[in-house]
Amino acid sequence: MPMTTPMTTPTILETDLASRLRFTVMRLARRLRQTGDGDATLSQLSALSSIDHRGPLTLGEVAAVERVAPPSMTRIVSRLEERGLVSREVDAADRRVARVRTTAEGKRMLERSRNKKTAYLAARIDKLSDNERGLLQQALPVIERLMGDIDK
Repeated sequence: MPMTTPMTTPTILETDLASRLRFTVMRLARRLRQTGDGDATLSQLSALSSIDHRGPLTLGEVAAVERVAPPSMTRIVSRLEERGLVSREVDAADRRVARVRTTAEGKRMLERSRNKKTAYLAARIDKLSDNERGLLQQALPVIERLMGDIDK
């Protein structure tokens, strides 16, 4: 029988840290979204990124990854397809199943969006002191570890 450890109550310091981190990450994410490609909705960019990263995927798989209802994902992917950012292909093993793949134009859109966001962050980081950049460099692996279970 495996041993379980009782759940501990976070300290005031941990709760304050979690609250500040949540607030800061949310603001940073909002700024990055505003900096991205204005030609697509946030839902479309997110789905396109997931398809590009994990694809080709079925609509159900994309919906699961994005945590949205399948009918919503069908509408999102249809709009991406209309714009030539994704294409559907019949699954070789099961011809009843369609998989969605990022097109060359979809990859270019993602690259433009990512480049804009990276440039925004690089400009902000450039304004930090050498010490602050060093602290950020040290903190990044910890933040990546916090987020590790999300992108698996």
